[in-house]
Amino acid sequence: MRSELISVPGDPARPDEDYASLGLPASGQGGSLVVLDGVTPPATDYACLHSVPWFTARLGGSLHELSVSRRDLTLTEVLAQAILRTADAHRATCDLSHPRTPQATVVLARWSPESVEYLVLSDSALLVESPAGEVTPLLDDRLSRVPRATLTSHTATDATLRNKEGGFFTAAADPSVASRAVTGTLPRSDVRALAALTDGATRWTDKFHEGDWTDLFALVRKEGGQALIDRVRALELADVERKFLGRSKQHDDATVAYVEL
Repeated sequence: MRSELISVPGDPARPDEDYASLGLPASGQGGSLVVLDGVTPPATDYACLHSVPWFTARLGGSLHELSVSRRDLTLTEVLAQAILRTADAHRATCDLSHPRTPQATVVLARWSPESVEYLVLSDSALLVESPAGEVTPLLDDRLSRVPRATLTSHTATDATLRNKEGGFFTAAADPSVASRAVTGTLPRSDVRALAALTDGATRWTDKFHEGDWTDLFALVRKEGGQALIDRVRALELADVERKFLGRSKQHDDATVAYVEL
């Protein structure tokens, strides 16, 4: 089995807020893949003693352990338990009800000899390649359906849309949000490879339109995740008039996880 994990911070002077892991049980009968994109808070509106990297490491570590060791749990249950564990680790010191409590997008995949399960929450992406080479994006597109004008205000976004009905959902402190994730199960025979990416890496397709999801998957398969991220960084630097980036930060943390089953 071939696999690759790479994460590059958007700013070398700041900690990377993404998380990625690959779990391979000793039994050799399956495995799991976890990718998180921590949500960067405004510096003036943050109500937690702990950093976003602390949160993604805690949540990602729990997802990694539970997805491998508790195969009796569905991925929705795995995410709910991981959120609860992480919340319990700092609820005594921090205001977990604040809309800017640490949070993250989630991609979680788990496979066995018979099936491939998946879970996607918010705007990171999971791409599935079939034995015939067809690539299917598994996405939670609720954030992309929020009117762009509404997203210009962090305060409005948090107060009315984040983790609210009619808005979009991220993994924060409420385990019930796990039920909002996009989930499903595929026959193992229908899956040749998986790629999970945070939105700092998917910019190549969804912001700069350099190719579709199949093209992106082919690039990762042939040249690796670093090559994709290098191309994204070059496009970001070239977009001096911000035709493609708009109000987005110039560089974002970018993570690519790839595994051939």
